[in-house]
Amino acid sequence: MSDYYTPLRTRNIYDPSSKEPFRLSRSRIENFVNCPRCFYLDRRLGVNPHPGFPFTLNSAVDALLKKEFDKYRNEQKAHPLMTENGIEAVPFQHEKMDEWRENFKGVQFLHEPTNLLITGAVDDIWVKPDGELIVADYKATSKAEEITALDKDWQDGYKRQSEVYQWLLRQNGFKVSDTAYFVYANGDTEKEAFNNRLEFDTRLIPYTGDDSWVEPTLKKIKECLDSDEIPESGEDCDSCAYREAANKALS
Repeated sequence: MSDYYTPLRTRNIYDPSSKEPFRLSRSRIENFVNCPRCFYLDRRLGVNPHPGFPFTLNSAVDALLKKEFDKYRNEQKAHPLMTENGIEAVPFQHEKMDEWRENFKGVQFLHEPTNLLITGAVDDIWVKPDGELIVADYKATSKAEEITALDKDWQDGYKRQSEVYQWLLRQNGFKVSDTAYFVYANGDTEKEAFNNRLEFDTRLIPYTGDDSWVEPTLKKIKECLDSDEIPESGEDCDSCAYREAANKALS
């Protein structure tokens, strides 16, 4: 067993009898959507999900894009990608911008009907001349085909991610555009050699969001957390399928 991974924990576990707001991140909401059982094991019973491998190259691209857009934020000018795509906006300047982009802080809102403190760390926010905000998210990958749309099943999580951010900003009193943008950097592997350089084809992909699912989902999450019964697993949940297969093999 790795030194850094502990399968059980005693912190950040939901207690139905507690009156304190329970913190719930955007990624945990996504976990519930994908598999209520894994979510319950994690947030109610303290069974940590097995850690995934860190995508350090993606993180590097993310950090560099933030620096790049911050340059234009400080100048209050549109980034060339925004200009090329006809987006009349500039990176948003706000006193909480750094906090909103910080993991474990992010944009926050206490959803009083459930007493859940919802959080989500955005990659970026842009603002139109009329003050309407635009959610922007950075993505990095390396695919042979051109990426021009979010048309794969596994990208549905990206869509929900942007919709949670839109919902959070609206709950904080901001006017938010339904259209979010993904700054999608696709690594080019067709070059003849590496030469200590990986070049990317970076595009803006628009997505029209609909955050109407967030409110009812939070209510379902609250019901799930309050229940003493472990819920059914989600469709095609690899973790549940692995546990089931392992239990059969060991019985």
